[in-house]
Amino acid sequence: MIRFDGQVALITGAGRGIGFAYAKLLAERGAVVVVHDVGAGSDGQGHDPAVAHAAAAGLQAIGGKAFGESGSIETRDECHALVARVLEKHGRLDVLIHNAGWVGYQRIEELDEAFLDRMLALGVKSPLWLAQAAWPAMKARNYGRILLTTSDRALYPQYVQPGLAAYAAAKIGAVGIVNVLADEGAPHGIIVNAISPVAKTRMWGIAEEPDELKPGEIAPGAIYLVSQECSEAGWILRASNGQFHATRLSEADGVAYPRDLKAVRAASPEEVAASWRRIAVPAVESRGVKVP
Repeated sequence: MIRFDGQVALITGAGRGIGFAYAKLLAERGAVVVVHDVGAGSDGQGHDPAVAHAAAAGLQAIGGKAFGESGSIETRDECHALVARVLEKHGRLDVLIHNAGWVGYQRIEELDEAFLDRMLALGVKSPLWLAQAAWPAMKARNYGRILLTTSDRALYPQYVQPGLAAYAAAKIGAVGIVNVLADEGAPHGIIVNAISPVAKTRMWGIAEEPDELKPGEIAPGAIYLVSQECSEAGWILRASNGQFHATRLSEADGVAYPRDLKAVRAASPEEVAASWRRIAVPAVESRGVKVP
């Protein structure tokens, strides 16, 4: 049985929804859980410390070891301060899950800099600064598990929605971070992965327990990725409705990057146009779909 006895886990955005589902399962499996949540509204605005502390109290009520944290994590200093408080209080940090975020819509004609900056602060900068702060402690123990959050809305063109350019930029940025940190962490026992979850939460405008797409059905995949049992890094785990599929970009066999892509040769725009049907081959073979 996968357990986390003696381990300390920090989860951002864990006061409600998906993050709380992660925190609950980790607490049930023996981890000391630091529940971080600024207590923002569904629009990403506001600050209510009671959210994190109520969630921690709820976990304590069922026998879990949990503590609330509600400080902002939009800057490097704030992220480092949060991790420093965890290390000072608990002496270690084994698991870092960055789940905090918000869904905001601004179409390209309306997109403003403040909106984009805030989206990137939570989706790109925060995970980088949190990982940076946790890295020395994890490296010293030669062990660590880091899980970042991406989205199918950024990964797959068929699932995009108008107005989500800033959101998609942040979520695809998380994938690039995972790819690099997975490589940097490998020599030090630090395993870094991403999860792309789908669940009906307040971000969907749903306050009550849903009859499908439940947050709790995502948690088993996330908790496996931050466990000692997981030794592979650089994966994106798609999690939805109790189902899981791990994916990542992989280079084709025989490629000698960057000089030989084992691809279609073309010396002019006209040749590219003429060969486009062979150049733009969808990478779906791995899902059992035949490419014409």
